[in-house]
Amino acid sequence: MNVLVIDIGGSNIKLLATGQPERIKIPSGSDFTPNDLIPLVKDATKEWSYEVISIGFPGVVKRGTIAADPVNMGKGWMGYDFEKAFGMPVRIINDAAMQALGSYEGGKLLFMGFGTGLGTAMVFEDLILPLEGGHLPFKLGTFETHVGNAAMKKVGKKKWKEFVYQTIEHFRHCFQPDEIVLGGGNSKYLEEIPEKCRLGSNKNAFTGGFRLWEKEFKI
Repeated sequence: MNVLVIDIGGSNIKLLATGQPERIKIPSGSDFTPNDLIPLVKDATKEWSYEVISIGFPGVVKRGTIAADPVNMGKGWMGYDFEKAFGMPVRIINDAAMQALGSYEGGKLLFMGFGTGLGTAMVFEDLILPLEGGHLPFKLGTFETHVGNAAMKKVGKKKWKEFVYQTIEHFRHCFQPDEIVLGGGNSKYLEEIPEKCRLGSNKNAFTGGFRLWEKEFKI
């Protein structure tokens, strides 16, 4: 089965299909909508062969359907019929959950993505559990307000890293994972990797998208 994976982000949309050596990147932005996405993806992948699609979406996904519009893009995502638009089967999953699935090597895994905000998800065998852990209260705000990109710019990298390490330990004690994968664009700033943690890769999002069609997962 040839799969097209679409990894949707607030700055860029990244595409990769089975058998293709290089991904394609398409700029998105604060006004980007699904009606913008569809023709751009079709044009960019017109030379590729695929029968099904996986979409990693930066927001709440319930039972394979987008449940709310993202805060950093345009409107119209909630309930959008991607299968009708693309004319083929589509599976939609939270973007952090897709990275978690692509990072999974066994046991109980917690994924923490440090980027614009804090993306969190867990994988245990055939169960994929998206989390909105970044919205949990922490100090005088939430975890996301302390470890997101805006926080790093506000307090500086040294203080930001202190908050990140505190966040990792809070989540470790709460969820008791066997392993924590640290992803997102800002995880590269962590010089010291805590015990039973490892750095992930954005490539894992594509691996997760391909795996999504290998069997039926509980999401």
